[in-house]
Amino acid sequence: MNIRSLTRGDGVVIGAAVLLFIASFLDTFDGSGSDVPNAWDNLGLVMSMYLGGIIGAALIIVTRALPQPRKVAGIELGQFGVALTVFAAWTAFWTIVDPLGAFSDTFGSTEIDTGSGLILGLIAALLLAAAAIATPLVPALQAALIPAPKPAAPQPYGAQPPAGYGYPGAPQPSAFGGQPQGQPGQPGQPGQPGQPGQQPFGGQPGPAQPAAADFSPFWFAVPVPRPLYAEDGAPMPIAELAPGTWYLAVEQGAQGLVAQTQDGRRGVLRDASGIQRG
Repeated sequence: MNIRSLTRGDGVVIGAAVLLFIASFLDTFDGSGSDVPNAWDNLGLVMSMYLGGIIGAALIIVTRALPQPRKVAGIELGQFGVALTVFAAWTAFWTIVDPLGAFSDTFGSTEIDTGSGLILGLIAALLLAAAAIATPLVPALQAALIPAPKPAAPQPYGAQPPAGYGYPGAPQPSAFGGQPQGQPGQPGQPGQPGQPGQQPFGGQPGPAQPAAADFSPFWFAVPVPRPLYAEDGAPMPIAELAPGTWYLAVEQGAQGLVAQTQDGRRGVLRDASGIQRG
């Protein structure tokens, strides 16, 4: 999984899930001795509150790694994970209200206090559910968890640009081993007709070279996940651009910005608002 696609909200979800896992091994009740149970002594409690929240967090994070949302019974995995985190927080709240409900056979009607496992588990479950719900809604939580490094130059994947054809601004070699032609705005080479600044064959100026294109390839990053569509106008996305990753804009198309992913796929970014140029 590309960790640079994770957002700050995902970081909170991961931290809360780790905290919930630790809380499952702490004492459920405040007592002394070696017979004080923890969450793993009650299958219903550990599955609904602790493992339910952890599985929900895992589904949310795994969804980030998928180029297309996966659905189970018509529900996206990420949405199912959010529902599990809410269910875990709901179970944690009512377990705090009635802590003996799950262990009534062990302690009977004895008055006891809730232990660190339930208290820490409630805090972690509430934090987990809040981060899962708020991440798509709060822009601050949608920022990249690990900022992407600045690219050294607008060259695809750090490779050296090839000389000649295909590289913007590179001199184009002439046929049959001739000297490369001058670029627009540069003085022509002696003895080559048709270059600016020369008067070949009788002093008549040669035809002017066409002006260079205004667009130059550049690196960019998206602030939030954005779909990348095929250049033929197909309605289904072919990839998803993730925050924290640099992509190469190769040209400006009629439908939007034509971008190239790290695996070499090209597509159209129809929504280029708020992108960060490298």
